[in-house]
Amino acid sequence: MTLLLTLPELVLSLGATVLMLVAAWRGDGATRAISVASVALLVAAGFAACLGPRGVGFHELYRADAFAAFAKVLIYAATAVCIVIAPRFFGDLRAEYPVLILLSTAGAGMMVSANDLLTLYIGLELQSLASYVLASFMRRDSRSAEAGLKYFVLGALASGILLYGISLVYGFTGTTGFAGVASAFRAGLTTGQLFGLVFVFAGLAFKIAAVPFHMWTPDVYEGAPTPVTVLFATAQKVAAIALLLRVATVAMGAATLEWRQIVIFASLASILLGAAGAIGQTNIKRLLAYSSINNIGFALVGLATGTREGVSSVLTYMAIYIVMTLGSFLCVLQMRDARGRHVETIASLSGLSQRRKGLAAALAIFMFSLAGIPPLFGFWAKFVVFSAAVDAGLTPLAAIGIAASVIGAFYYLKIVKTMYFDVPAPDYAPAASRLENGMIAACATFIVFGYLLIPAIGARADAAAQALL
Repeated sequence: MTLLLTLPELVLSLGATVLMLVAAWRGDGATRAISVASVALLVAAGFAACLGPRGVGFHELYRADAFAAFAKVLIYAATAVCIVIAPRFFGDLRAEYPVLILLSTAGAGMMVSANDLLTLYIGLELQSLASYVLASFMRRDSRSAEAGLKYFVLGALASGILLYGISLVYGFTGTTGFAGVASAFRAGLTTGQLFGLVFVFAGLAFKIAAVPFHMWTPDVYEGAPTPVTVLFATAQKVAAIALLLRVATVAMGAATLEWRQIVIFASLASILLGAAGAIGQTNIKRLLAYSSINNIGFALVGLATGTREGVSSVLTYMAIYIVMTLGSFLCVLQMRDARGRHVETIASLSGLSQRRKGLAAALAIFMFSLAGIPPLFGFWAKFVVFSAAVDAGLTPLAAIGIAASVIGAFYYLKIVKTMYFDVPAPDYAPAASRLENGMIAACATFIVFGYLLIPAIGARADAAAQALL
């Protein structure tokens, strides 16, 4: 019964092992079959997460609950898209790509189900080690190699900071279990425990790319292959945020007043720097990197409350965020010159509305939604986190966040202005993928008509938050 609690991770890890052997025996000729099997494994893992048993296992190291199930479904859905869009981008995709994706996703699942600081670290490292390879997957591309190296070096630094924080928490509480840490914190926070808390939050802040630990994000997002960038910006972002939610509210909930100061600073700094840093960008992937930093700042507004409503608002925000981000990057994948080479300059979008009306309309929808402009669904994402902040008595934080969101709207609207009012640039290559076009249309439809899903998303987010608090 205990082993069945980890059924999603078992499906992914065992499946990845089998597919790795297939890749070794069959070579790159089996890439398509391995990719299809990988997506099937992700679907199976999603059903296992939703329908599998609930409880705590392995001597309270691992927890399967509604919160983990909610996060895993988002992670698996985004990961499946990253596998589906890869063949057209790479052209000669190697068979190892979907296997590495599955291994990284298995680590992400361990992260959101962690009930102990050691499980947290193991899941985080499993996810990160595969990610370093994925970032540098295009070995002959200097930008990809640079992205992988930067991600590895800075990731190792963040891992060391996190591990040092875990050692401090263990040293001053005598346990690594979330329940034991919470009990020790309730007895009174000592100076040593406070230092441990700070280092743990610093290490996790790197994984969510929150200021001041955001420095790797623009370079890695730009240099990594676009399908890998999509993985970093969606699935891994959800995993890191979910992990932070569990650590903050379950393990360190008794120290809410102490870590709230850290979260509020990171939130406001991320909102402001993410908005200001994007203004001067000329590369669309770097702009979306700063956009992700900006959006993490808004999500942290909900976490700063430390309440069940705040956790629910963060989960709702992330559910909407990944659809907006997936849609935006799918549009980026359509940016190819006449010879089929990928183009990433914002200037190439000039006059897109006259050349590719559908693509321009879809990208405009995603930009308006990311800016939080009603009636698109991105407005609701911001509304729920600000509402939770106001209800928790953090009205100044909500007011500053709302005011700062105006800065972020500038660079989103700049993209729309470029597409609709600038002199047309050379046309892109014709859209050759019906699958990509269909996914863009599905994401745009979700953003436009997503308000119809508010009861369903809200109910599941509330259930997930209730399982946590």
